[in-house]
Amino acid sequence: MQINKVEICGVNTSELPVLKNQQMMDLLLRIKNGDNEARETFVKGNLRLVLSVIQKFNNRGENIDDLFQIGCIGLIKAIDNFDLSHNVRFSTYAVPMIIGEIRRYLRDNNSIRVSRSLKDIAYKALQVRERLTRENLKEPTIGEIAKELDINREDVVLALDAIQDPISLFDPIYQDNGDAIFVMDQVQDKKGSDEVWIEEIALSEAVKKLNSRERLVLDLRFYKGKTQIEVAEEIGISQAQVSRIEKNALKNMRKYI
Repeated sequence: MQINKVEICGVNTSELPVLKNQQMMDLLLRIKNGDNEARETFVKGNLRLVLSVIQKFNNRGENIDDLFQIGCIGLIKAIDNFDLSHNVRFSTYAVPMIIGEIRRYLRDNNSIRVSRSLKDIAYKALQVRERLTRENLKEPTIGEIAKELDINREDVVLALDAIQDPISLFDPIYQDNGDAIFVMDQVQDKKGSDEVWIEEIALSEAVKKLNSRERLVLDLRFYKGKTQIEVAEEIGISQAQVSRIEKNALKNMRKYI
């Protein structure tokens, strides 16, 4: 997948605009009042967010144009459902929506094929399980089903697994008063969780809001591990100035995040 591709679906990604938070809030208010021009401006101003999300899927071998279009659908759904009263940044709300839309697309376009012979074994196994349950008033083991069919236990397990419908992480497993709990809410993945990834995107977006000197100081201090004195010597200012720039940059980033 060409994640560095400049033109995607006829859109020159190098020329995409970036909206400030206040601009986004003003546009959202206009969108809620039915302003289609504001809606179009808002979508264009958030296409970089879609690009950030589809990078998560750059090892799937999927066509980047297809993923971008699906991501845009997720973005539009996020715009339509975003509630201004919740005091949440739009990107925080939109990223899971975009991810969910792409994952549903990947799931629905999965080309897994189950052979006819496996299906036959599975359906026979289901019939035997139902009959033995009626006769013995308890569910039979895989070994008992395999014995009835005179086949290997492993073949029964493989056949039954093959006919199971894939489950999406966004399938609801419980719903109470309109608040659904999804499969992904019950699964923990510390290494690649969406929560961690969303935080990384939020951090990246916050850094973009800083001026060039603030970004330089943070890069030297936290990515290259230099002391304030070393930073001061490198860029030609005092250590006290480095300290003030650093504190101000971190303060601004906390506001954005």
